[in-house]
Amino acid sequence: MTVYTLRLSLMTPIAQFLRFLGIMCLVILAGCASTDEDITSGWSQSKLLNEAKSSFKDADYPNCVKYYEKLESRYPFGPMAEQAQLNIAFCNWKRGDIELAQIAINRFIQLHPGHPEIDYAYYLKGLITFNDNLGFFATFSGQDLSERDPKASKDAFEAFKTLVNRFPNSKYAPDATDRMRYIVNSLAESDVNAARYYFRRGAYLATINRAQNAIKDYDRAPAIEEALYLMVKSYDALGMKDLSASSMRVFKETFPDSKIFQTGARMSVTAKKSAWWQIWNITN
Repeated sequence: MTVYTLRLSLMTPIAQFLRFLGIMCLVILAGCASTDEDITSGWSQSKLLNEAKSSFKDADYPNCVKYYEKLESRYPFGPMAEQAQLNIAFCNWKRGDIELAQIAINRFIQLHPGHPEIDYAYYLKGLITFNDNLGFFATFSGQDLSERDPKASKDAFEAFKTLVNRFPNSKYAPDATDRMRYIVNSLAESDVNAARYYFRRGAYLATINRAQNAIKDYDRAPAIEEALYLMVKSYDALGMKDLSASSMRVFKETFPDSKIFQTGARMSVTAKKSAWWQIWNITN
């Protein structure tokens, strides 16, 4: 009996099985490696470009990314490579690879700050970060951006803000402006959601703090009506009559037609179908 056979006979059945499993994995991986050939290796530049464009047009985003990455790696200089970088970001975004899309678009902006389509790059960066898969007006179908992590919304806002400030005449600026208004309203709503949560649990100081944050940062957003209302009610609950009266005075000056103290619902909720984007003047 050889030393190898002796060692094998002393192994437990589980150890033998694991050893066998490891060998089979190596065999399978070796087989895959031998058959994983690059079908584009013999393609010309025009062939690769046409396949990439076709995948883009057909919304075949996995192949779109693959072909444009091949194109950029083989022909890394010139307008074609720059366009490939933009399309890689777009296709990664469309197929749901948000992190890869962010890496790609940030790389493009860093490498080509003076590119003719840099306005589109900032717009795409905002869309990627915005990442509202249910659509721009998703709040009307039940999706509430204010209930999600606000960091992505703030990052998207900064990208859209850069576009609007640097390229006010860009064809993407009007839509970016509308999205900025939407984000601002949603961020204000996020603070008011938190304030409402604290108020219902009797945490009145926490309610006041979150309501004040909303008023300070988003003073014209629709949610401010409820923020002031919660402040008045919280000061009342704490017995701070002077601060309650002061908050009520601001409330009446800002929302003279509000019925929230009678109905418990603010105007921006009861009239949700109104043009909410006209309420927040982002240019001020």
